[in-house]
Amino acid sequence: DLSSSLEELYAADSNRALQSYAISQEYAAGLHALLSCGKKFTAAKGQVTGPITWGLSVNDENGLPIIYDETLADAVIKLIRLKAAWQENVLRNISSTPIVFVDEPYLTSLGSFASLTQEQVVDSLRAVLAGINTLKGIHCCGGTDWTLLLNLPINILSFDAYNYADSLALYPAEVGDFLSKGGTIAWGIVPNDEESLQKETVASLVDRLGEAIAPFTRDGTRFRQLVEQGLLTPSCGLASLSTEGAEQVLELLAGLSAKMRKRYIT
Repeated sequence: DLSSSLEELYAADSNRALQSYAISQEYAAGLHALLSCGKKFTAAKGQVTGPITWGLSVNDENGLPIIYDETLADAVIKLIRLKAAWQENVLRNISSTPIVFVDEPYLTSLGSFASLTQEQVVDSLRAVLAGINTLKGIHCCGGTDWTLLLNLPINILSFDAYNYADSLALYPAEVGDFLSKGGTIAWGIVPNDEESLQKETVASLVDRLGEAIAPFTRDGTRFRQLVEQGLLTPSCGLASLSTEGAEQVLELLAGLSAKMRKRYIT
């Protein structure tokens, strides 16, 4: 019987009782280490698992994903919205520009094993994003229907440009429209697996990034605009890497950023 828990959740969502759904240090040690480091940052990014991925990952007592239960699917949206809003608030303690991402890897499954309508996906994401008042983004680390995401009220679209650049390249007009509205593309161009890392240098990643960006210029978007309205990131999270591997990713990322800034921005 979830009635009392759901009642508490609905009340917290209605009253924006964010502290009731704070993310614990046991669950997110890295986040709390960042919050307590005593430094201020130009920008600080938080991230929550999105409602589609979360709803497809958690099963009910019958083994079915809870996203197919109307009541629980709504509860997922409210829970994630509270978690995202809590992150936004605490990140303001260390930065005047918090950024909150919604991570949706399961969007790669739309049309295959995930039998959800586009309307369900869009409505769920819009409901979560509505609880974020700062800069907001969506990350998907595979191929998906990028039109759905580019038309959402987001500031940043983040994707795995190292492995799936061709996927987004199918939507040059939509990307151009997104940029014309002030949007930013986060190019996940530095690989996050040990084997690929051994093959890459700053110079090779400059070339790979150029190849990833080039298709969008054929639809009239300037290369420089794509760079200026771009962020550079790892292709996805670094949790699977060794400490040395994670450090290598960040070193390559910093070197690549410096090279692109010198060539195109300064």
